[in-house]
Amino acid sequence: MVSIPSFYRETEPTNSTTTSRYLAADFPRLTNRRISSPPFTPDFAHEPLPAECTNDGRTAIIADKRAISSQAASHSLCKAQGSQHFRDIRKSSCSSVKEEEGGIAQSFFESVNASVPTSPDAVHNVGNRTGAGTCDCCCRCGRSPKWQPVGPGRKRRSKSYTALRTGISELSGWDLELPRPQEPTEIEVEKSYAPGEAPIERLPVEVLDEIIAQLALDIPPAGYGPRNVDLVACLLTSKTVHVATINTLYSQITLPHSSIFAKFLHHISEYPGLGTIVRRLDLSHTTSVGLGRSRQTNAEVQNLTAKTLFKCLELIPAVQEVLLQENLDDDIDENVLRKLFFGLPKLRAIDFCASASSSFVDAFTSTLTTLIDSPSTMLNIRRLGIHECFTLPSSAFETLLPHLPQLTHLDASHTRITDEALMSLPASATLSHLNLGRCIYITGEGVVDFLTTHPAVRSLVYLNLSCDISRYRLLSDADVDRLLPSLPSSLRSLNLNGAQIYPRHIPQLMPLTKHVEELGLACANISLADVNMLFRQPGPSPTGSRGQQQPWVRPALHYLDLTAIPAVSQSTLFNTPAPTNILLTPAALPLEVIELGDKAISSLRECKNTNKRLGWVVKELGRRGWYVREPIANAGVNGAGATTGRRGWKMGAMWWGMRKVPVAWGEVGGLYGHYMFKK
Repeated sequence: MVSIPSFYRETEPTNSTTTSRYLAADFPRLTNRRISSPPFTPDFAHEPLPAECTNDGRTAIIADKRAISSQAASHSLCKAQGSQHFRDIRKSSCSSVKEEEGGIAQSFFESVNASVPTSPDAVHNVGNRTGAGTCDCCCRCGRSPKWQPVGPGRKRRSKSYTALRTGISELSGWDLELPRPQEPTEIEVEKSYAPGEAPIERLPVEVLDEIIAQLALDIPPAGYGPRNVDLVACLLTSKTVHVATINTLYSQITLPHSSIFAKFLHHISEYPGLGTIVRRLDLSHTTSVGLGRSRQTNAEVQNLTAKTLFKCLELIPAVQEVLLQENLDDDIDENVLRKLFFGLPKLRAIDFCASASSSFVDAFTSTLTTLIDSPSTMLNIRRLGIHECFTLPSSAFETLLPHLPQLTHLDASHTRITDEALMSLPASATLSHLNLGRCIYITGEGVVDFLTTHPAVRSLVYLNLSCDISRYRLLSDADVDRLLPSLPSSLRSLNLNGAQIYPRHIPQLMPLTKHVEELGLACANISLADVNMLFRQPGPSPTGSRGQQQPWVRPALHYLDLTAIPAVSQSTLFNTPAPTNILLTPAALPLEVIELGDKAISSLRECKNTNKRLGWVVKELGRRGWYVREPIANAGVNGAGATTGRRGWKMGAMWWGMRKVPVAWGEVGGLYGHYMFKK
């Protein structure tokens, strides 16, 4: 008999025999079988997967991943178990920012209620966006045509246990209207299979892992509701599926609340073998916001503390990615940091996003004394996120970076990193993502020297050199002259917000637009006509040199940041005639997102009729606003009709203009989504 891991249920863990015997028969098989990595390779592929690397969550960024293998798996599981498809109707965690998988770019969920469909029709149509197949089972998957409004007033009701349990019936009622019976033309006899002989059970291990992995959710639901209910249903299907599901269930652990963390810690303490499966510990969603608790109450509960976090790290020795953030900075002490840096040999990615408390800074600097005492010690960390850790001293970066010979991702935005720290990076590092936005302790000359001479930056894919010109201007016009010709062709995202860019720099930017998909030019000293030159095909060459003219290549730009450029406003965008301004016309495709300042966005918001006529719409989140092209307007032009913005170098993000570098492959949400798209 098998049961469900207690930390995936609503009740507290108990000592019942039901919860203590679910691995009795299959645990030896579980620990001896190989967990294969999903067949996904980012297009830049700078770092090869180590031999010990297992499922690291890369399947989360496969576009429309539910359209192939998970469709068949969810259909059969739904029919047998009545499981609910929370993948299509999902909630974001409390106070989170999550991308909406709709048709228009730059669409986000910002609150708990915003992520739940508010109308019965919205719920009924969820999951059937692509029109792929229907489901004949009595479930809330959204694919069954048999769910019809019934009763007086065409009200919809639900009497299913799962719908009542999750509270969906309070949002929109459902009932099942059975079709009229028809005479069967052919009687089908159901086949019975011996244990372990069903077709799905006889699939190869790698295929079964891939199918079940599609049912996992990167974004946890809000509150204390059931999570990963599809996977829980798989646990009770059969022993073979149970073992395969355990690997998916424990390989990526996402913990939104301290109470769930306590359940997880209790479970792996009771069954230490499960801790060896964990490859990612994601605490980026952990918060107490919206739970009616104060900071003092959380301190008294003692579920997630420095002591329990250290114990958890002790029980997951093969973890490869640990995602932390500012809500936990008081619980990251010296013991935890020493375990992260020196006690987990397979750790490849770590994120301390916005951790800035004095206790964290003291623990961080104290931990680095080990590196000072032993200069030959090298760390295996490849992806390091210290975004918004602005209280860390400059000496911490100068001590840490020389000991990262395999570094590929460095997010040091809004920190005290220096030119000396950058130049101290080992030559063996192969940086693909570098974020130095709003760093006031570096100089433009030093950054350009680093980007033009250091061997670690020859294959950059993402580069952010933005600055706040009200405090500090990083790149002068001379720095821009030196930088632009030396940027590699592998670059896909370039943020030069705040740099001194003049019209004479436009010809230098034009070659970059052939491969760069994101370009930030905020605060540039250019006109609207200069911006249009990036998208306009040049005229014929002078007589005598026509044979030497290179064929024109359409720009690859999907996103353009024109914030705080006085020449770009609502009046100039609308009133400049088409031959001069082509930004809003199909001639500028694949351009689909233009980021503008508050004043321009406010003016565009009032022009609803003009926006509709032009095929553009205003999108806002937090301090940021975008003018977004409607999908119907760019359909069928050079493949630009694809509304998804997923790219391998975004590591799971869907839309454009991210300002935080992800260090793990997965869907954007929680506090990371806040810093990526809202600030």
